[in-house]
Amino acid sequence: MTPHQPYEERIAAILLELGIPATYGSHSGVPLHREAADLVSVGADMYGRDQRLTPDVATRWQAMQAAAAQQGVSLLLVSGFRSVAYQRQIWERKLAAGESVAQILRVSAPPGYSEHHTGRAIDLTALGCDTLTEEFEGTPEFAWLAAHAGEFGFSMPYSRHNRYGFIYEPWHWSANETVA
Repeated sequence: MTPHQPYEERIAAILLELGIPATYGSHSGVPLHREAADLVSVGADMYGRDQRLTPDVATRWQAMQAAAAQQGVSLLLVSGFRSVAYQRQIWERKLAAGESVAQILRVSAPPGYSEHHTGRAIDLTALGCDTLTEEFEGTPEFAWLAAHAGEFGFSMPYSRHNRYGFIYEPWHWSANETVA
């Protein structure tokens, strides 16, 4: 791969290297997502890592988090923007651990296809809740999000039996594009 290689070609090469079918996007319906270029810090996640989102989404996330806090609900950020390179590392770790491509595709979008690349997706959790598990659905934080996230332009794209075939992800929320 070369740094000047078109994005689609870079992603196709990565998919080939990881053993993911080149037809993944067309067969799954999952759109190719470009990496956001304009990102701002939204502070540390629950692990102390700096997280970034697009400026508009950062503003909406911080407003939503503050509104929840005013009602006694503590939304904890697990992750925000994720680069193609980082998504590839996630895949490489899973493959090295013996997981099959088919198993990984149920739980992790391939590099180039993760909503996290856009800087408009966040993963959330609650105190005392195992991260990135369906357990989050039973928390007051999830109930608050289900009732109020739409007010801030966030939705949960990976509901049960979602059109992409991903597992149910009550922790994953994404912001709609800004409407002018």
